[in-house]
Amino acid sequence: MADQYDYDLFTIGAGSGGVRASRVSAAHGAKVAIAEEHRVGGTCVIRGCVPKKMLVYGAHFAEDLEDCQRFGWEIEGKSFDWIKLRDNVLADVDRLEGAYTETLANHDVTIFKERAEITGPHEITLASGQKVTAKYILIATGARPRMPECEGAEHAISSNEAFHLDELPKKVIIAGGGYIANEFAGIFNEFGSDVHIVNRGDRLLRSYDEAVRDRLLQISTTKGIKFRFNTTFEYIKPCEEGGYFVKLSDCDEEKADLVMFAVGRIPNIEGLGLDKVGVEIGERGEILVDRFSKTSVDHIYAVGDVTDRVQLTPVAIREGQAFADTVFGGGDPVAVDHDCVPSAVFSHPPIAAVGMTEGEAKNKLGSVKVYLSDFRPMKNVLAGRNERSLMKLVCDGDSGKIVGIHMIAPEAPEMMQAAAIAVKVGLTKADFDSTVAIHPTMAEELVLMR
Repeated sequence: MADQYDYDLFTIGAGSGGVRASRVSAAHGAKVAIAEEHRVGGTCVIRGCVPKKMLVYGAHFAEDLEDCQRFGWEIEGKSFDWIKLRDNVLADVDRLEGAYTETLANHDVTIFKERAEITGPHEITLASGQKVTAKYILIATGARPRMPECEGAEHAISSNEAFHLDELPKKVIIAGGGYIANEFAGIFNEFGSDVHIVNRGDRLLRSYDEAVRDRLLQISTTKGIKFRFNTTFEYIKPCEEGGYFVKLSDCDEEKADLVMFAVGRIPNIEGLGLDKVGVEIGERGEILVDRFSKTSVDHIYAVGDVTDRVQLTPVAIREGQAFADTVFGGGDPVAVDHDCVPSAVFSHPPIAAVGMTEGEAKNKLGSVKVYLSDFRPMKNVLAGRNERSLMKLVCDGDSGKIVGIHMIAPEAPEMMQAAAIAVKVGLTKADFDSTVAIHPTMAEELVLMR
């Protein structure tokens, strides 16, 4: 390929999107380098979905150990060791970082473990001062937690630090109403912390269906999580004997061992030199790209959370793959379809969704039919746990096509992955009805709604 440049592709950021794009581009025959200032693997692998899901698994045992007694099991002297779980999770993260690094090395991708900045149209300057050139540049720097402005905000942690705590807080105040806030609320609550969620708005999980959001609020409250809506932080002050004095807008000063902010994530664009080369930025600080992930500069592309299209790992991976196939694959350009992307919230119990909510469908389609199943899972019945699950099919009233599925239930994300295919390809309620149920399962509710 291009001999006048040191590399055919230089990728900035070795997270899910950047690693996939680099590996596939190299497999297509490109000479590739990648720069990463933190750890190879990015948010998802190092400080996001992967270690978070391990903590969620750990938290589930709290209820399993309670429920098992109704199933005939007696467990003597149970105790929980946070440090043991924390260190085992971090060790697995180390293993994964090694695996990602090895994958890049096996594809002859040069790895620079340092910060990189674009200093000319095709020039990248590394933190060490070394300058390299590349025919194409891919920005895959991801996003980071937004830390709000309030007095003493520096005393709060973000989700990044939650994986490294030296002890569990007796009382934790979590700011935010999105998936990260709700997931960590569930985790800390199961580990025995007194959890308070503080939200400046009046709704949890804004993008999810109302029935599912309301059910999570109800179940979480029953589990002992406290919610305060329409509330903001006035200050956080360290306390001499440890912990913090926290003043919220709607009540007197109170004490907490830990304050965590989970109020959204912002694209990492600072110090990349984007202004020098004229890469256009949107009003949320995101890099603006076309459907092929190309920026306003012809040879510079961007994928993943830094573009703030759909901030999910599998989406970043698809964008990385499509970029590599488009630029180095030799075939027709490939665009990622961002429509109908399924997602999950690993709360207790988890939520999963695909397609339109009931409200969105009514606004868009006018005529809508909704089917609802509200039931108590068999395991909960025998365990004596009065916790109900909810599943909802949103259908186009005229064609019967299923345009959305929403559920809150144990293992909802596992069920949703297959159900999402049906919505993506446009199957109808009649197609679901014609499928025989697998009994007894929770998933059978999907084909039994009348």
